[in-house]
Amino acid sequence: MTAADTLDREIEDLVRVARDHVARHEPITDLRWPDGVRIAVNFTADFDAMLLRRLLNEPPMQLAKGEFGGRVGIWRLIELFDAHGVKATFFTPGRIAELYPDSLRAAARSGHEVADHMWEHHVPKDPALEHDHLRKTMAALESVTGRRPYGTRSWHTQALLVGEGFLYNSHGHASHRPYYIWDAERRSRMLNLPFHYSIDDAMYYSFAWLGSANPAQRLSDTDRVEELWWNAFWQQYQQEGGYLNICLHPFVSGRALRIAMLERLIQRMKRLPGVWFPTCEEVARHCLANHPPRAA
Repeated sequence: MTAADTLDREIEDLVRVARDHVARHEPITDLRWPDGVRIAVNFTADFDAMLLRRLLNEPPMQLAKGEFGGRVGIWRLIELFDAHGVKATFFTPGRIAELYPDSLRAAARSGHEVADHMWEHHVPKDPALEHDHLRKTMAALESVTGRRPYGTRSWHTQALLVGEGFLYNSHGHASHRPYYIWDAERRSRMLNLPFHYSIDDAMYYSFAWLGSANPAQRLSDTDRVEELWWNAFWQQYQQEGGYLNICLHPFVSGRALRIAMLERLIQRMKRLPGVWFPTCEEVARHCLANHPPRAA
């Protein structure tokens, strides 16, 4: 086989993968929110505390940083959202329900959504164990909040999530608006509420972000992050059916100076008409009821 033949084969493979990707994704092209709403802003928080730190076998100082989120940061976020009428979604591993139940009860009492974030921040490869982890998380969160989760931010098998009655996953990045996606086997289709790492506090404020090495570490100024996220919001606000999913972590954004930045950002958003601050479940139920997927 010549070099040209090899290149042609590689291009064919890329085209095939791209077509398969397009076939699995179904955008909501005419997305509209309730009357008077121009943009939906989901404030989401991955409340994993020290669980990811443990999974990565990080040193005690990193574990303590995670604990700050459970002891202090989560309460500051709940207080901030309550003060401004923002309904947030807290993606929570099942183990956190055992470690910090009072904060989850407080979040639920305030009308925030407590959703799935795996049992211990990872998904087992064994299908039976994966199912066990998902059901344990569902039971743990329901036992604390009084309500089972209908949303997830996870790597759980999509067919399993659909079978357990989940409405959405907030994990993919294939679009800037909600969309439907088939799993690889085309057995199930599910709504995805996308977020992106450019609107994730850990990217800007957290050392060891996604295992990056020390020379790559940076701590961004809160003013810079505020302007970046405001620009992302403003670009979406100018379109009917705009959507923004802001990903926070209590151990990261629960620090006082970052809480102050978030308050400024929310206040700027609230000055504009037609800004909706729902939970992810509210967004999902609106999309499913008003923009259901096409017939298979």
